[in-house]
Amino acid sequence: MTLLPLRVSTRRAVRPPGTKAAVKRSIDVVLAGSALVVLAPVLLAIVVIVRCTSRGPALFRQERLGLDAQPFTVLKFRTMRVDCDDGVHRDYVTRLLTAQSPPVGGESGLYKLDCDPRITPVGHWLRRTSLDELPQLVNVVRGEMSLVGPRPPLAWEATLYSKDERRRFEVLPGITGLWQVSGRSRLSMREALALDVEYVRRQSLWLDLLILARTVPAVLRREAT
Repeated sequence: MTLLPLRVSTRRAVRPPGTKAAVKRSIDVVLAGSALVVLAPVLLAIVVIVRCTSRGPALFRQERLGLDAQPFTVLKFRTMRVDCDDGVHRDYVTRLLTAQSPPVGGESGLYKLDCDPRITPVGHWLRRTSLDELPQLVNVVRGEMSLVGPRPPLAWEATLYSKDERRRFEVLPGITGLWQVSGRSRLSMREALALDVEYVRRQSLWLDLLILARTVPAVLRREAT
C-alpha cells in the first residue's frame, strides 16, 4: 500500500528556485548537524561495536552518483565483511531492473538481499534498524546529499535506467525519500524508481517535511533504509 499517492504529472521538472533551495539547504544543515551532535554517543558506540566484532574499518565508503550524475563518496557504517565480491548483489539488482518477472524486495529491503552471507551479525542489526545510514548525515552537511531525495545509485545501476528514470539526477540524492515511506519491501525496483521521479516532479518543502515525518514510523516498521 502506497502511503503517498502517486500522481502522474506531465510538467517538466525544474530545480527549486533560489529561495526554496536555500531554505531546503538550511533545513538540511540544521537538522543533520543537530542530529550528529545529539547522536554522537550512539555513533561512537556503533564504531566500537563494528570494530570489535569484525575485521576492518567501521565506516564503509562507496562511490555513488549524485546531482547531475556527478560521483561522490557515500558514507555508511560497514555491515559486510571486508573484501567481499559484489557480483551477487550486482546480479540481483540487474535482475530487478531487467527481468520480465523480477523479484521484489524482501524483509531487509528492496536493494538488499535476504540471507546475504557477506553481512556480519552486527551488520544485520544495523540494516534492520537503519542505523547503518547515519554517517550519511555527514554527506548532507557537506552538501553532497539532502535529508530527502532519490536514493544515490551506483554508476553501473544508472546505465540500466530509462531516460525518464535518469531525471532523479536533477536533484540531490537523499537519505530518505518517497519510495522509502511508500511500502519499500512491497515495491518492484521500477516502481521505486518511478516514485523517485515522482518526487522530482512534485518536490517542495512541504513534501520533504511530510516524508521526514513518515520516515520515523517507516523505520520503526523496518521498511525504510
